[in-house]
Amino acid sequence: MATAAELLLPEVLIRPMRASDVAEVVAIERASYQFPWSEGIFRDCLRVGYLCRVVTVERQVLAYGVMSFGAGEAHILNLCVSEAYRCRGVGKRLLGALVERAAAAGMAEAFLEVRPSNTAAIRLYLALGFEQVGMRRGYYQAVGGREDAAVLKHVLRAPGAPSA
Repeated sequence: MATAAELLLPEVLIRPMRASDVAEVVAIERASYQFPWSEGIFRDCLRVGYLCRVVTVERQVLAYGVMSFGAGEAHILNLCVSEAYRCRGVGKRLLGALVERAAAAGMAEAFLEVRPSNTAAIRLYLALGFEQVGMRRGYYQAVGGREDAAVLKHVLRAPGAPSA
């Protein structure tokens, strides 16, 4: 069931990220994080073939996600929603699309790291079936030092089950 905020959101499109989207993606990244990824990192993700998606409304990028695959696991490396579109279902749709894509690619599990201080993101991840399985000490750069990362996992298929 859609929330009131989701009902007010215009029709969104989730599509592959293109090199021409990188400037908008970097602008969202810089507005969202004290220690953002560089333009070069996003370009490298595209170049090496990571699954890179953007959410758009009328050709404006609202959100993006980057995910890698390997050894039966998907790793969500970055997922961010422009501040104006947070808590409106955009992140939920994007994360759901990434998880579906990982399952369709035959991945057994999806992992991600999140700052424990990012409670809104943690609520979203838990609501979509992720569970905390560990902690990485000093994982993130932070003002005055390092911040830990909570490691979350989503089981996409049972161990030993055939891939889709």
